[in-house]
Amino acid sequence: MSGRRVADLLADLEPVGRDGGTGGFRRYAWTRDDHELGSWFEAECAARGLAVTEDRAGNQWAWWGDPDATPGRAVVAGSHLDSVPDGGAFDGPLGVVSALLAVDRLRSRGFVPARPIGIARFVDEEGARFGVACAGSRLITGKLAADRALGLADADGITLAEALRSAGRRPDDLGPDPQALARIGTFVELHVEQGKGLIDLDAPVGVGSDIWPHGRWRFDFPGVADHAGTTALADRSDALLGLARLVLAARTAAERNGCLATVGKTRVQPGGVNAIPSAATAWLDARGSAEEAVRAALADLTASAAADGGVITEESWTPVTRFDRDLATRLATLLGGVDQPAPVLGTGAGHDAGILARAGIPTAMIFVRNPTGVSHSPAEHAEPDDCEAGVDALAAVLADLASDS
Repeated sequence: MSGRRVADLLADLEPVGRDGGTGGFRRYAWTRDDHELGSWFEAECAARGLAVTEDRAGNQWAWWGDPDATPGRAVVAGSHLDSVPDGGAFDGPLGVVSALLAVDRLRSRGFVPARPIGIARFVDEEGARFGVACAGSRLITGKLAADRALGLADADGITLAEALRSAGRRPDDLGPDPQALARIGTFVELHVEQGKGLIDLDAPVGVGSDIWPHGRWRFDFPGVADHAGTTALADRSDALLGLARLVLAARTAAERNGCLATVGKTRVQPGGVNAIPSAATAWLDARGSAEEAVRAALADLTASAAADGGVITEESWTPVTRFDRDLATRLATLLGGVDQPAPVLGTGAGHDAGILARAGIPTAMIFVRNPTGVSHSPAEHAEPDDCEAGVDALAAVLADLASDS
């Protein structure tokens, strides 16, 4: 196993959920593709002699050593394998693949950990199917209530409860899992950078300092269905007009308040070319370096939508998440040296690491340079040498943290 590289494992995953038209991936939670990803992870772990367990949300944990022999001491690395619509090959999988290869490299050097080492594969991190990001980690930490999660529905009206049953799982199993969390002493997530910070700093890897506050909101606009060819403009109640105004207002509100706001998903009913929309729904993603800026933009948009009869529902909100400062300093020094530590930078992208950090688990992130800065797109990329540098960095971190007695 020690001779394999990042490109080899990513190539193994390439056929799963690949969209031939765009070249991107559509790996959604609790689908056949998702099952295949989980089977791949289990097989890779079994080939390394790692015992795999699942928590109450279906997140997978592979163990080198017994995490229950010394609770609260395990050093865990990992990420997710699901994707956004037409996502790239690196967002999520790079972290899982790098954790597997880091274990290979440690073993090839004869390293014997003093603490158990784990590899995590979180489910439904992107929230692409049911609308709530980091659902797997939110569920086990109690940040997402099971009854709310089970009622979430995808674009086809299939609820999470129904999807779980179709996947051969028991919806009643869903819920917080303090036993799974109690095993973790430290969590480290490696991730491709979703921006240009490391390009500007000319560094292959960096360490995370914080995650910006961010949230998702659903805006529902009412209308009345009618014939597009016979209904006078003055007699129309077109739900899509409110949605269109929201899209434009989101850009203006973001510019005014110094944050980011995006409408990236919409749904129109009945959806006929010659029918006036009777209902329109838009999902807003808003985030920024300051919570006040995000909340101010949301207030602007709430007022704008209310004028069109819009109803706003908050689907998720995560305040600023600061990673363990001492741990970040330790990693930056380890990876770069005392005189020139590795760069430490924040991110506007949410991660399972952030959910665990907010649950009180000492958490860190390692970012790998992305030469274009593009993410959530087939154009997402990381150079092979930078990927291997990321594995080396993660191996060094695991060895350092797992050497503590």
